[in-house]
Amino acid sequence: MAEGTVSMAEVETSFQKFAVHGDTKATGKEMNGKNFAKMCKDCHIIDGKNVTTTDVDIVFSKVKAKSARVITFEQFNQALTELAPKRFKGKGKEEAVQQIYGLIAGKDPANAGVTKVAKAAAVDRLTDSAKYTGSHKERFDDSGKGKGKSGREDIPDTSGYVSAYKGSGTYEEKVKNP
Repeated sequence: MAEGTVSMAEVETSFQKFAVHGDTKATGKEMNGKNFAKMCKDCHIIDGKNVTTTDVDIVFSKVKAKSARVITFEQFNQALTELAPKRFKGKGKEEAVQQIYGLIAGKDPANAGVTKVAKAAAVDRLTDSAKYTGSHKERFDDSGKGKGKSGREDIPDTSGYVSAYKGSGTYEEKVKNP
């Protein structure tokens, strides 16, 4: 292996990580077009000038089998070999391919633009059950944990006493001790 080259194992590891990204059924042996485009974007192969998303899609279509919707690692290497001279203009084919591998090796799919949990003061204020009033406050216990169904439903009192009667439960004692 020459100086400045990247091991194919590292490139293959990155290929597998991107191949399974966002697809629970993926094995990592084949990559679909969406993930190939994502990889090209995350690894800065798409630079917006020399290589665009359209170029990546065209190359993907070119290397995949006619009816297939995925590419293997071999076809992936073929695609990179086609993209390399475009991305690194003025470099020899081999050097360009090595540089493109250098961009990919050791990379993981970036979760850019993934929704972050909002931690604003407004959200804290709105979700603090200690500040709830009226019937809403009945839905939480003292620790602020929801009571579930018992906090939402009016559970009928079947004791036989009218509500707010202070002496409930004392009838038996009165009958026994007149």
